[in-house]
Amino acid sequence: MDPMDLRADIPACDSCAYLNTGASGPSPDPVVEAIAEAQRRHEFDVCSVDHYTAAAERSEAAREAIADHIGAAPEDIALVDATGDGISRVANAIDWEPGDRVVRTDFEHPSGVLPWRRLADSGVEVTELTCPGGRLPMDDYREAVEGARLVCLSSESWLHGTRLPVREAVEIAHDAGALVVVDAVQTVGQHPLDVDDWGADVVCASGHKWLLGPWGAGFMYVAPGSLETFRPRHIGYRSTVDPTGEGLEYEPDASRFEVSTNAVAPYAGLIEAIDRIEAVGLGTIESRIERLTDRLKAGLGDRCLSPDAYESGLVAFEVGDTDAFLARADEAGIVVRDLPSGTIRASVHAFNTADEIDALLELC
Repeated sequence: MDPMDLRADIPACDSCAYLNTGASGPSPDPVVEAIAEAQRRHEFDVCSVDHYTAAAERSEAAREAIADHIGAAPEDIALVDATGDGISRVANAIDWEPGDRVVRTDFEHPSGVLPWRRLADSGVEVTELTCPGGRLPMDDYREAVEGARLVCLSSESWLHGTRLPVREAVEIAHDAGALVVVDAVQTVGQHPLDVDDWGADVVCASGHKWLLGPWGAGFMYVAPGSLETFRPRHIGYRSTVDPTGEGLEYEPDASRFEVSTNAVAPYAGLIEAIDRIEAVGLGTIESRIERLTDRLKAGLGDRCLSPDAYESGLVAFEVGDTDAFLARADEAGIVVRDLPSGTIRASVHAFNTADEIDALLELC
């Protein structure tokens, strides 16, 4: 599939220049149709297919699609609502002790900040690592992780568009005896991902950004060798081997992080979304994003705050008055977003065009 074929199936592209995929991607028609069809079947075919059987089959199909996309086994995938949901479940699955310490970067999304802040009530300390320009200072990082219980970091900075050396960071943390949780939501759908190569204990992501899937279809990978480290407190019948029996025996795979009855339709949409991204090809997607972001950065000049060389589709830049700029963008039918730093971020995907980049530059 060509990127322009992908674009032709995205209704939002008929109404605006959508440059905000890093926040939420616009789903193609077939993704929405898959969601609707799955919901219809779930509600209308109950006389021939049991609700729970149908849901289990859909969930297993989703695990298989996700696992294949990120280089994992289906049993190592848990279905959760979103990236932040997965990270929060990890925070609540560790038997913390007073004096335990979590290390995170200073550019984590709130999803990677708030779960650890809540643990302060249990005496858990948090070290925030300053990362100038969205870069991981490796000497400072190596020092910070010594004696830490867990490290939480993003594979790509949502504020800068930089990519982190995840495998190296994981190796350093593991050598220091720390677990590693990676927020990969800005990676899936725009870059190839092999969780085995990263070596992290947990990788969390969502389907509603670069994969162009629906909200509510998040997932987490749990490394098999790390599974017994986690004893979730937030549990339900999906978490245990025998929900109606005596005692409590967690599932022997990542499904111990799942809780109860969840919506199946979003995962039908995610399966379709992954199929379409893979039909275009991540190599093609990366190449097109690189060309378009190069064009944008060249036009922005010194106003660009993201790396000059291509790293991702996220491009942050200065505009002065962000409110006034967003108002002009809205009037021009261009969708971007402001950042907490008082700057603007454009998210460039393969379905975007050079004309849309030029239209954005005309506003700057």
